[in-house]
Amino acid sequence: MTTQYWLVKTEPGTYAWADLVRDKRTDWTGVRNYAARIHLKAMQVGDEVFVYHSGDDKTVFGIARVIKAAFPDTTADEDGWVAVALAPVSPLKQPVTLAQIKADVVLKGMTFVRQSRLSVSPVTPAEFARLKKLGAG
Repeated sequence: MTTQYWLVKTEPGTYAWADLVRDKRTDWTGVRNYAARIHLKAMQVGDEVFVYHSGDDKTVFGIARVIKAAFPDTTADEDGWVAVALAPVSPLKQPVTLAQIKADVVLKGMTFVRQSRLSVSPVTPAEFARLKKLGAG
């Protein structure tokens, strides 16, 4: 199976990259957007995921890995919502800002840039490689 790549957005005051590192794993719950739910359902164990802080930060801080594919989200009041389990892989040596992403010819067309309210979005292999390179410093 081919590894897929993703980006998840989080409010750092709610759950930050540092929280994921501290906890060593988390269930990525609380997603209540139908398009984002489709992406969560498509995630497979081993897929790599950029963790992006929205709000004031607007920065990608690290890479996580899917360690459990879609399962029912226990925080949902309705059936059908799902979560995935993530574990941290590595922080970016140089966090990458939204401004850098928008200025980069490879990254400016990323789904999360074009659909800014989407909390879970796919990342192409070329985008993943470029963002990882920028994050290496």
